[in-house]
Amino acid sequence: MKRKLLAVILIVCLSLAVFSGCGKDEGDQNSQANGDGGTMNTSDFTGEDPQLEKHIKILSIWAEDNDNGILINNILQRYKDQVNPNFSYEYELVSADDLKTKIATLASSNDLPDFFAYESGTPLKEMVEADKVLNIGAELERVGAMDMMNPSAVSLLKSLAETNELYDLPLGLNVEGFWYNKDLFEQAGVEPPTTWDEFETVLAKLHEAGIQPLSCGAGDKWGATRLVNAYTVRLLGNNAMTAAANGDAKYTDEGYVEGAAKIQEWADKGYFGQGVTTVDMNTAGTMLCTDQAAIFYNGSWFTSNLNDPTYNQTGEDGIGFFNIPVVDPSVSDSNAYSMNCGNILAMDKEKYDDATAWFLKYFVEEIGNEAMSTQGSVKGYVYTVEEGEMSNYTQLVLDRLKDAESAFAWYEAKMNAEVSTVAQENVQTLINGDMTPMEYMESIQEAYDLSR
Repeated sequence: MKRKLLAVILIVCLSLAVFSGCGKDEGDQNSQANGDGGTMNTSDFTGEDPQLEKHIKILSIWAEDNDNGILINNILQRYKDQVNPNFSYEYELVSADDLKTKIATLASSNDLPDFFAYESGTPLKEMVEADKVLNIGAELERVGAMDMMNPSAVSLLKSLAETNELYDLPLGLNVEGFWYNKDLFEQAGVEPPTTWDEFETVLAKLHEAGIQPLSCGAGDKWGATRLVNAYTVRLLGNNAMTAAANGDAKYTDEGYVEGAAKIQEWADKGYFGQGVTTVDMNTAGTMLCTDQAAIFYNGSWFTSNLNDPTYNQTGEDGIGFFNIPVVDPSVSDSNAYSMNCGNILAMDKEKYDDATAWFLKYFVEEIGNEAMSTQGSVKGYVYTVEEGEMSNYTQLVLDRLKDAESAFAWYEAKMNAEVSTVAQENVQTLINGDMTPMEYMESIQEAYDLSR
């Protein structure tokens, strides 16, 4: 039991440097600026909500009736209806592809919304360095709600942004890997692989049996770069992408090129089926759940889809999960998982005040149970839902989180905006064979060199 508890704490140790720094002192924590440029009041947040008048704006990439949009809007409306009638909100939707541009424009005009979806890691780090976002960790300490945060999620977010403070709210605590259709595996006479050689054999046997081995949401681009990352890390180690981002390795080095070559090889063999670059992630997931493809790479947030019987037609136990197969356990072993906290919520530093603080407190106290009870998903907060009340898929994810003893991030996590854009924009060209693996990695390296 102690080993399991330790494992959960260790899963986020992507960078030892995260834990070497000292936090801000209490004076700094209690001196966040409000919208008037003045000093925050050190209010007593232990009593009832004072029902301060407040209108907040939220910029989201999730529709109000989908995924995190459901959770956020449920909490917003419940706070207004049951806690503070003087509270109102405006919920704006922007496409994920346009998010960075939208935020950059708003930041340049000092008009960021109170809460906004964003990307963890380097994109958020740049906002922190520009002094645009709130030190959320300090404020959670001030309002007495820090104990509602999952320590592993907090450590992971700090590590990704390379900060000693928490500047974002998680919207997931996820492991990533391969979801597989159990019926299709049985038809082909294969078992979930643990090594990469076994994986290649499984893919070949599925293909020989007339079953599409892989569905890939390359239409959304990041679904394809996740596969490049999977093989690259297993070849070079958990720190591979960090080493390239720090200049300690080049994206054109042999192992990185092999990672790009692998996804092109699978496409050439027909493992992705037809029109892979036009298939989005949602459709790719549907293909898995309707017996059209055997394997789909995605994160544990996919459980919200698997728990929906209208989406997942394989039933309560028709889909399984296996970690990225191992090439060499001495380089990256089976207990190392790709992990992330999903797209995050950041907060504008200038608009923050005590009225917003009361809603922030309510949000972090509610979202853990809201996510678990509504969608059966883990969001990086404390929840009280009992294990017996969880679906098989939710329990599967929690078991994998307990198994994880080390972690690595996704392909673009340590890339700056320019490099990340090139990596995603060119991955479809790579899959289609119009760019060689070396040319693909050279384009990334060139973007990296130009951005230095």
